[in-house]
Amino acid sequence: MSGGTGKDPSRLTPRGAATRDRIVATAADLMHRQGVAATTLDQIVLACDVSKSQLYHYFPNKDALIADVIAAQASRVILHQNSLLEQLHSMDDLEKWRDLLVAGMHRDAGYRCPLGSLANELVGRSGHAHPLLAAAFDSLRDALAGGLARLQEEGELGSEVTADELALGVIAALQGGYLLAATMQDEQPFRLAIDMALSRIRALAADR
Repeated sequence: MSGGTGKDPSRLTPRGAATRDRIVATAADLMHRQGVAATTLDQIVLACDVSKSQLYHYFPNKDALIADVIAAQASRVILHQNSLLEQLHSMDDLEKWRDLLVAGMHRDAGYRCPLGSLANELVGRSGHAHPLLAAAFDSLRDALAGGLARLQEEGELGSEVTADELALGVIAALQGGYLLAATMQDEQPFRLAIDMALSRIRALAADR
């Protein structure tokens, strides 16, 4: 997915591109940990060790930076999972994907999804961010649906439900699990959500 209205990365020098990427990475980390509204440009400048004029050179406003944070988080989430989703050939492979997501909960003390936390804060409040987030979740659904479709093609999974529908249902369950886990500060809701979603898929596999 494309970024926002900031300076086109393809027109930057290698040093400029590195600075821009560092600003986006720093902003993404701060916004994930403390929220978008609570993260100021001054905080980003201080944490990234750049000047305010440098930041505005790459991003004319906070909305432009947020757009690139969304793109960066979407790439991070999808790349993190694609190594397994692209090799999805069995229910055992799906369980490995499940284990990867659960392990990720241990690395994030806030129990938050990098994309879901942005959506919870921005959807309904930012018309600029809304379509970018929707596109990010579409990309995630497509990645999971591709793996599930492969299971169907190889006879590992029944075709009573389309791969797209299954993927959307799983992602919806996961986002609910993330929200409750973050609220309760406990990974159990997430583990229950993903295990119940996968139990539905296993039932389709058993009924094929």
